[in-house]
Amino acid sequence: MSLQMSLLLLGVLLLLAMAGYYGWQARKSRPRQAEPTEPRTTEHEAGRIEPHLNDFPLAGDALPGPAPEKKPGLDALIDAVAPIALEAPLSGEAVLVALPSTRRVGSKPFAIEGLNAATQRWEPPTVGQTYSQLQAGVQLANRSGALNDIEFSEFVMKTQNFCDAINGTPDLPVMRSEVNRARELDQFASGHDAQLVLMVQARRVAWSPSYIQQTSARHGFVMGSLAGRLVMPASTAGLPPVVSLSFDALAALADDPTQSALRQITLGLDVAQVDRSEKPFERLRAVADALAQDMDGVVTDDQGATLSPDAMTVIAAELEQLYDILEQHELAAGSPLARRLFS
Repeated sequence: MSLQMSLLLLGVLLLLAMAGYYGWQARKSRPRQAEPTEPRTTEHEAGRIEPHLNDFPLAGDALPGPAPEKKPGLDALIDAVAPIALEAPLSGEAVLVALPSTRRVGSKPFAIEGLNAATQRWEPPTVGQTYSQLQAGVQLANRSGALNDIEFSEFVMKTQNFCDAINGTPDLPVMRSEVNRARELDQFASGHDAQLVLMVQARRVAWSPSYIQQTSARHGFVMGSLAGRLVMPASTAGLPPVVSLSFDALAALADDPTQSALRQITLGLDVAQVDRSEKPFERLRAVADALAQDMDGVVTDDQGATLSPDAMTVIAAELEQLYDILEQHELAAGSPLARRLFS
């Protein structure tokens, strides 16, 4: 074989070797993809039907379990309430027609309730019911801040306009007293509002959105109502999720999500929204560790610092103290009043 042919053959082999190497590198750096799902089988063939990712309902859809509790009513603990005297009992239809077009005063929820003449219970006005008394209320504080003078004045005007429409007489609270109560409540809530965040960061290979969704589904997460969000549902349908999982929404909405390379996911716990009995922090820790193991990742805080077992123990102890304080103030985590105040 001539020297020229030998050099040519050597060059071809070198090019093939380089192509193979770069192909291997490309495959190595490609984000992990979801595993192919098994074909669906009938219940008759398999004895049962295995769940698939697409079988999970969106957050906000009806989830299996007990029916959700009814929306909590006005409460003097967190609402400014104005009783409304009536000349005669009113039908639910008459009350509904007179309701204001919006149910907010500034950034605060506004509500009208009626005392059901038959059940003697306060409830939102309902067709077919009769009410002997009414009351209007506005929430004193939420995560937007305390009720201020302007919002209170709007509450008074909205209540008075409603009363004019039904020939009712309101007993409006004193503005200065209610605004001061709102500030005190907001100060308490601000000092006891905890939203915990853990992150799982990839050690080596990045993840595709479908890989994250498939892996998290194995640990009890279902698809959320927003792109890049999944939730671990509470044990009672309709209540806020125990833990949320989120990643880059743009990656989830990409034309070809398989090419999106993600290196971190965020796990969140809104403490005041979740009942203590759900053991939310224990479940947050457990699912973070499980996802890190399955996805070859590491658990960190929201700043990227690795969290030691001792640090987790300290957080758990502080949370127990927070739960106790909230319960002492009749605002137990996950209760209707707490969910309203911390929203």
